[in-house]
Amino acid sequence: MTDWLEVHRGDAPLIIAFPHTGTELPPALEGQFVSSWLARRDADWWIDQLYAFARDLGATTIRTRISRSVIDCNRDPSGASLYPGQATTELCPTTDFDGAPLYAATTPDDAEIARRRETWFDPYHAALADEIARLRSAHPRIVLYDAHSIRSRIPRLFDGELPQFNIGTNDGATCAPDLAAAVEAICAASGRGHVLNGRFKGGWTTRHYARPADGVHAIQMELAIRGYMPEPDAPTPANWPTPFDPGFAAPLTATLTDILKACLAFARA
Repeated sequence: MTDWLEVHRGDAPLIIAFPHTGTELPPALEGQFVSSWLARRDADWWIDQLYAFARDLGATTIRTRISRSVIDCNRDPSGASLYPGQATTELCPTTDFDGAPLYAATTPDDAEIARRRETWFDPYHAALADEIARLRSAHPRIVLYDAHSIRSRIPRLFDGELPQFNIGTNDGATCAPDLAAAVEAICAASGRGHVLNGRFKGGWTTRHYARPADGVHAIQMELAIRGYMPEPDAPTPANWPTPFDPGFAAPLTATLTDILKACLAFARA
């Protein structure tokens, strides 16, 4: 692989994708942003560490180290919005989640977007497609689990405080009802808030690769960050991100372990 793309191969019928945990800004681009901190702020902080236990379950994991501010590997490469009529960010974002400009001057033009897609987006998805094909050839059905997190309150994107667990199946199109029901039941039993196909119904990864009739079931989990790390009311360079603390995250990790075990049980049924 490359120095920015991490692929850990397991043999279980489960893939965990991490499109937004990256914080690397290529030197040639870093100076174009208003600030390096702002360009990294909206990462899915520590999610790859939160799900580190997945490898012990035999899962395959795929992660890009490149910041989503450079290119978002969970957006439609055509540029079409996944949530028409709602605020969102682009394939190569020009604003942060709060709507603040990311670039100090010129934003990426079509040629630059195409270059970034060829350099980072396409190889990430080629690797993901290869792993789906590899595991599907060995198992009658597999689960692709797209792992995400986000700040609990972002008024531009959603009202109020986001539930802890936000399960996305594109209104039931990306996986069998039994899988969604099993995941939802575990979230409900945790005592934390949850919603199925609420504000986040699943991004491009979930929608693009899902083929339930052909044994590829995809589900997205968007976690409110407060469940696994202390979350300040207003992130600043002085307080964000807070360090990853496995002890603080332990209760949520236990629930996520049950969720991934349920995904495996579904795939092996």
